[in-house]
Amino acid sequence: MLRHPGPAPDARHDEPVHVVRGVSIVAPTFREASNIPTLVARVAAAMKDHETEWELILTDDDSGDGSEAIATALGQRLPVRIHVRRNCHPDLSQAVLEGIRLARFDRLVVMDADLSHPPEQVPDLLAVLDDDTDMAVGSRYAPGGRIEGVWSRYRALNSRLATLLARPLTRCSDPMSGFFALKRGRLPDPRSLDPVGYKIGLELMVRGRFRVREVAIRFDERRHGASKLNWRRQLAFLRHLLRLYLFRFELPVRVLSFGAVGATGLVVDTAFYLGLQWVGLEHLLARFLSFWPAVTWNWSLNRALTFRDRPPAAEAAQWARFVISSLIGLATNVGSYVLLTGMVDFFARNRLLALLAGVVIGSAGNYATATRFVYLERQPRRNGH
Repeated sequence: MLRHPGPAPDARHDEPVHVVRGVSIVAPTFREASNIPTLVARVAAAMKDHETEWELILTDDDSGDGSEAIATALGQRLPVRIHVRRNCHPDLSQAVLEGIRLARFDRLVVMDADLSHPPEQVPDLLAVLDDDTDMAVGSRYAPGGRIEGVWSRYRALNSRLATLLARPLTRCSDPMSGFFALKRGRLPDPRSLDPVGYKIGLELMVRGRFRVREVAIRFDERRHGASKLNWRRQLAFLRHLLRLYLFRFELPVRVLSFGAVGATGLVVDTAFYLGLQWVGLEHLLARFLSFWPAVTWNWSLNRALTFRDRPPAAEAAQWARFVISSLIGLATNVGSYVLLTGMVDFFARNRLLALLAGVVIGSAGNYATATRFVYLERQPRRNGH
């Protein structure tokens, strides 16, 4: 028969305790008061015949909807406790990490509190954690998995597109799943985690390089409350994907991002060049002036995207270094063109190819100087300094 640790002395207990064998179920909450009693009842029923101790940790983003009082009352008779993250912006990933930090046991389960993830399948996830599996993922898209209810075309397309974008990062068929179990001992160093948004499962399986096994689940529609998915969370997901791509495929992703930023900078450069001529400036002056908004655009976008994982630097000084880097790239571009057309007969006859070769060489030089001179990596501290 199941033995659980009994009611927590303080359901709002905030300090992590010594890890022992058992199961800690972490459910982040934000305005889910109407779902908490059902969630707790179904988790308790699912764990009734599971021969191990367990607990349910609700990490709440200061909902202010009565969730704390409800969880505290339930914690008097069941192993349920709530931790309220006060004075912080709601963030599902950070709530999950906080719940993991507070967990008592060596097996961890993460699930949504809106009842879209079936608590009855928690034992199914735990059953597949073995020597060859670090993480069990509840999958809607594995054979036998299904989605209850009717999704709109937009929601279905959004889910499939997000899954497709994440596919190069993992072999999991449902990397967007927020329902998973894992071994606490295999967790990566918390300092190496950099989640943004709500896909903490994807963050863990990529940065932890986990051996993943999927378990088919039934994904239900929420019955109470409102979905938290909006365009801001979708943008956060795209930012999160870029971070993970940089982690997994750093050089090619950084080069592609740098090139894409450069392409948008060319559009800005051309627009200003034509616009300044349209208002009456002479073309050489327009060409000189259009360089500055374009180079500023490229610097800002590379700072925000391509090298966003690099330590922040003083903006004015970094911008000045980027201008120098861009001028070096331009000189390399033009110099390569002059040398190729002046010294190689093939390029003398095919000047367009020489121009393209110059662009490639100049861009490579620009990228190299930007990496080494503009967006600097964090230097390791030396002992004694």
